[in-house]
Amino acid sequence: MIDLKEILVTGAAGFIGGFLCKKLVEDTDCHIVGVDNMNDYYDPSIKQDRLSMIRDSDRSGQFDFIVGDISDMSSMQRIFESHTFDVVVNLAAQAGVRYSIQNPSAYIESNLVGFFNVLEMCRNYPVEHLVFASSSSVYGSNEKVPYSVSDRTDSPVSLYAATKKSNELMAHAYSKLYDIPCTGLRFFTVYGPMGRPDMAYFKFADKIANGEPIQIYNMGNLQRDFTYIDDVVEGIIDVMNQPPIRNMDGVPFKVYNIGNSNPEPLMRFVDVLEEVLIDEGVAEKATAHELLPMQPGDVYKTFADVSELEKDFGFRPATRLEEGLRAFAQWYVSYLGQKNAE
Repeated sequence: MIDLKEILVTGAAGFIGGFLCKKLVEDTDCHIVGVDNMNDYYDPSIKQDRLSMIRDSDRSGQFDFIVGDISDMSSMQRIFESHTFDVVVNLAAQAGVRYSIQNPSAYIESNLVGFFNVLEMCRNYPVEHLVFASSSSVYGSNEKVPYSVSDRTDSPVSLYAATKKSNELMAHAYSKLYDIPCTGLRFFTVYGPMGRPDMAYFKFADKIANGEPIQIYNMGNLQRDFTYIDDVVEGIIDVMNQPPIRNMDGVPFKVYNIGNSNPEPLMRFVDVLEEVLIDEGVAEKATAHELLPMQPGDVYKTFADVSELEKDFGFRPATRLEEGLRAFAQWYVSYLGQKNAE
C-alpha cells in the first residue's frame, strides 16, 4: 500500500477523471492536482459541470485544477517541478473510435506524444505508481470472449485502439528501463451521468428527447459490456493504492480489464434507456430505430474477463444496467434544462 499524499490526475475534467477526483476528495485527505486542456471535442460546459461537482465535494481545499495539455512538455515540467506526486493517474487522451478515422493527428498528439511526456515526467520526477488508461478497443476483432488480458492484442481495427496498445508498450518499456511501477486499465464502455456526448447512449438520449430516429449499427446485432462510472472509479482507486509486483521478467508492470463482465445486447440497452427517459419525462414514447450496417472500426461484442482484478482486489461491479441508466436519465433532465435555458 502507498501512503498517498499528493496525486496527479490528467484528464481531470473528463468523464472518468471528474468522478475519480470527486471520490478522492470525498474519501481521502490527499492533495489532488487535476490537469485538463478543456478542449472542445465535445460540449465544454459538461467539463465545467464536472469541475463544479468536484469543487462542491471539496470541503477541505484538497483539489487544485490546472488548465494544461499533456502534449506540451514545458507545461508538464512546470507541474512536476512544483509538486511531489506519489501517484500519477493518466486519463487524458483523445477518445472516440470513429473520430480517429476523421482526425487521426489528434490521437498522435494526445495519446502518443502526450503519454510520452507523462512517462518522461515519471522518469525524471520519480513516482511510486503510474496508473494509465487503456481500452477494451485493444482487443480488436478478437472472436474469443470473454476478453482476457492474456489474449493477443496486435490487430487493432482503429487508430484509437492502436494508440492505446502503444501506450501499454511504451509504459512497459519505461517500467523495465527506469523501474517505474505501471498499471494499465482497459476500460469497457463506461457510462453514467455527465458522460461523454459522443458516446452512443448519450446520442441515443438526444434523439429520443427530440423524437428523432436512432441509428443502430450492425442491424442492432451488437453487444457491449456496459460499465457504470462508480464501479470504474472504485476499481481505479483500488489499483492506485497497490503498485504491481514484479512479473517473471522482473518488471513492475500489470494490465487489468475493468468491465461489468456481463455483455448486454444493444437492443435491450436501447429499450431500457427509452423506458427510463420516458419515466423521467424526457420523452413521451419510444422513437423509431434505423438499422444500419456495421461501421468501420467497430466490433461486434465486448466482454471483459475481470478475474485478475477480482483476484487481486476483490473487484465486483455492483451497478445493474437499469440503475445506471436511471441515474443517467435523472441527470439528463437537468442537462436538458440547462441547454434549453441557454
